[in-house]
Amino acid sequence: MKNYVGGLRAIQAKQMTREEYNDLRGWQVPQDENPSDDGYLIVNPNVSERNVDGFDGYVSWLPTKAFNEQYRVENLSFGQAVELLKLGKRVARKNWNAANQFVYFVPENKYPASRNPNSPIQGYFENDEVPYRAYLALKTAQDDVATWVPSISDVLAEDWLIV
Repeated sequence: MKNYVGGLRAIQAKQMTREEYNDLRGWQVPQDENPSDDGYLIVNPNVSERNVDGFDGYVSWLPTKAFNEQYRVENLSFGQAVELLKLGKRVARKNWNAANQFVYFVPENKYPASRNPNSPIQGYFENDEVPYRAYLALKTAQDDVATWVPSISDVLAEDWLIV
């Protein structure tokens, strides 16, 4: 057998017993399974196959223990936080002092040089469209936005969470 690494998936989930899940799917709970087992209904929008009408993603179920081993919304590593940023999520450190402070990803794009009427960059790029590289932005405690570069403490921290 080969070894594989699972990708980071942003999913939706809610608590549901095994019996509730089987009822949703129109199935009978097998005799060797406990219908009152706690678990989670999972909807994975990143899978192209849709297997249950009314859900925008692939639907499955996991017992609580297995779910908790695979999924979390906090105590993430910085690498996991970066992957979530690329998926369009907002992240923050658990112990940041400021309320409503978070990091988000700004993809590369072009912006008109005319946004700044005194811009020394006007006339330099074709059609005055300035190409910007992708970057991370911080919504600050002062309710403005700044570009953001993580400290080594941020990179090594495992207290990141999805906002």
